[in-house]
Amino acid sequence: MPIIESRLVAHNDAYRVNRDHMLRLLAEVRALEQRTRERSAQSRPLFEKRGQLLPRDRLALLIDPGSSYLELSSLAGYGQDNSDLLKSIPGGGSITGIGWVAGVRCVIVASDAGIEAGSIRPMGLDKMLRAQTIALENRLPFVHLVESAGANLLQYKVNTFVRGGAIFRNLARLSAAGLPVVTVVHGSSTAGGAYMPGLSDYVIMVRGRARAFLAGPPLLKAATGEIATEEELGGAEMHTAVSGVGEYLAEDDRDGIGLAREVVGRLGWQRHLAPANSPAGRFKPPRYVAEELLGLMAADGKKPSDMREVILRIVDDSDFLEFKALYGAATVTAQAAIEGQPVGIISNNGPLDPDGANKATHFIQACCQSGTPIIYLQNTTGYMVGKSYEQNGMIKHGSKMIQAVTNANVPQLTVMCGASFGAGNYGMCGRGYEPRFLFSWPNARTAVMGGEQAAMTMRIVAEAGAKRKGIAIDEAALAAQAQAIIETFERQQSAIATSSLMLDDGIIDPRDTRAVLALSLSICDQAARRCVRPLQFGVARP
Repeated sequence: MPIIESRLVAHNDAYRVNRDHMLRLLAEVRALEQRTRERSAQSRPLFEKRGQLLPRDRLALLIDPGSSYLELSSLAGYGQDNSDLLKSIPGGGSITGIGWVAGVRCVIVASDAGIEAGSIRPMGLDKMLRAQTIALENRLPFVHLVESAGANLLQYKVNTFVRGGAIFRNLARLSAAGLPVVTVVHGSSTAGGAYMPGLSDYVIMVRGRARAFLAGPPLLKAATGEIATEEELGGAEMHTAVSGVGEYLAEDDRDGIGLAREVVGRLGWQRHLAPANSPAGRFKPPRYVAEELLGLMAADGKKPSDMREVILRIVDDSDFLEFKALYGAATVTAQAAIEGQPVGIISNNGPLDPDGANKATHFIQACCQSGTPIIYLQNTTGYMVGKSYEQNGMIKHGSKMIQAVTNANVPQLTVMCGASFGAGNYGMCGRGYEPRFLFSWPNARTAVMGGEQAAMTMRIVAEAGAKRKGIAIDEAALAAQAQAIIETFERQQSAIATSSLMLDDGIIDPRDTRAVLALSLSICDQAARRCVRPLQFGVARP
């Protein structure tokens, strides 16, 4: 093929005229962009007084150092906020772009709270919708740094209100498409904006600054007469500990950005780009020796054990990110890795209550969205019982968790570390829910309930029957019955008894838990990658 030679003469007058014209146009664009940056930067003294970072400083911390970043729609709304073009501030009230976060390419939207408190400005709605469309079409996670006063009611337009609902529709579409939505609430996210964290998959809220409520104190008082503070209605501590809207409580903006990077990094988003069985040495062993697992679980099964201590001894570098740590605290959910393979872990530091069941359901769905295998470390006495728990929907919340376990589309592995009683066995992916692998520690115990509880239940039934029939209670018979029931339950609940019935895939040494799980995860990963050729018949020999 002949070499194509350029005919451009790059040093004549016509070329220089064209070049100078282009540079002037480019300088005009850059000046408009700089105008927006400078207007936002004027808020620096206020932000520093409040202990906050400016939006572009947050963005700079979020993006991987030295990586590429493509800003989008930087001139959105120019000339529409002010007819005097010399006073118009382009940008639509937000900063949008595509950048790398913890090694993952993401669409990033940051409220430009340095300008009019981050309120949505002309074309701001269209800019947000376009960013969401880009994420959907290009299958990219969506990271949102929120601090917005919402719509400016002095410039209210009904068409903006009606069309604005598409923002929340798109957040739901992103989540359903398997594209994680990670939101850091740095400040206000109120009224309709409260649905931004509400429809996100992972929410980080900054202590003392984040606010998310459908009606703030003024509107609440006007509408209902109720008086409440912003913190009571929608503060970060309330949402991370009570309502469950937030998963992680950050101490300040910098901490919030760090948590967002950690959440994105633990999604395992790039795993499909790397070959299976990555070379050894790319992960760090636990900081605590496996030998210590032998003494973590109390010999007396009635005494509690902190399952976080188990997690510390089986995951890479003893490092994990706890999910919704303050909400449903007796249920432990965490993101970690085992020999470089990202995993979600669910365990129990007590019975499953409504908040714990909802938390587990959320976590299972998030793991399914990111394609992250789930490991259940069972140690539960089951779901909570009692009038208050029944009235708070224990049945329906437990059912949602069981629905999530049943229909999870990622590998699920279960280790019976201690107690496994009642429906807790089901909700924690017991044998009936067909985990890919299920192993038991030698101390594991499994039963519909404790033997003593079963004996007491039957005693109450017998006493009620005797009273109804008007006959005397036979204490000796009841005592004998109780002893027989206890012996029956205790005989069947040990790990040896259940393993002998093939209710697990074997009893393992607790010290081998990490190695066994790593091998099991590798098998699951290879199965997912393996290409097979199904036939309509079995291969027959002649």
